[in-house]
Amino acid sequence: MSPDRCCVLCGGDGAWAFAPLAEKLAHAIGIEVSGTPRDYNYLLYWDRADTLPIGQTFIPFDAIRLASDKRLLVPAFHREQVPTPETHLFGTKQEVHEFLANSDREWCLKFPTACGASGHRLLTDENAIPERWSPPYLVQEFVRLERPEVYRTYIAGEDVFGWVVRRFPEGTKPSPWVAHARGARYEVLGEPPTEANLTARQGFQATGLHGSFGCVDLLQRPSGEWLVLEVGTDGQFNHVDRELGHRDFENQMERRIAEAFWAKLA
Repeated sequence: MSPDRCCVLCGGDGAWAFAPLAEKLAHAIGIEVSGTPRDYNYLLYWDRADTLPIGQTFIPFDAIRLASDKRLLVPAFHREQVPTPETHLFGTKQEVHEFLANSDREWCLKFPTACGASGHRLLTDENAIPERWSPPYLVQEFVRLERPEVYRTYIAGEDVFGWVVRRFPEGTKPSPWVAHARGARYEVLGEPPTEANLTARQGFQATGLHGSFGCVDLLQRPSGEWLVLEVGTDGQFNHVDRELGHRDFENQMERRIAEAFWAKLA
């Protein structure tokens, strides 16, 4: 397919939020940014995205939606037996209260569409659930680590690549939520451990990202087991953080995305 039949799709009232990334991707892939769909699209934003025919987007829209809402990830991970911290969806605050009363472990309440861990909180009793939140309530086992850190790996096409860790700099007070927006910083490491790589692939396959582009966040229990926290991708609701402080790796990411985009067409 010729480049003029493809585009980075970024149009509609919310397109301004994705405009800088749209230009960057268009340059890397060798296509144009367009406010209307073409035959094949790298979807970033379009205010009628649910009407795009299946097969016209590099990243499937169902995968984009899954990555945007942690409530949707819970059954997807459970169905495909992806290792995760124990997670529950409760329909009422009373159910949450009864569950906590019968557990001696730590639990947290996660805001289902949060970016940067915004809204997440440790749960102590039912009063920790804000009134404005709507059920179902996502309650997840809190895995306490001596040094809070989260690992991330990526997929482009069928290739899992990259191994970075997000942690707080030495000498700073850490947060239970290891988010870039809360002061954590990325460090680019070598190759991921074999078990982490296999667990990440399970996460990609369970969410339909295998074959396109996305990332998986993982943590390692003190026992050594690797767990998937969530997945991320580009499009409509959010995009994968590129602010890693490592230009070579960021360039490699864009190159791999471009190669996977054209390979999927071939």
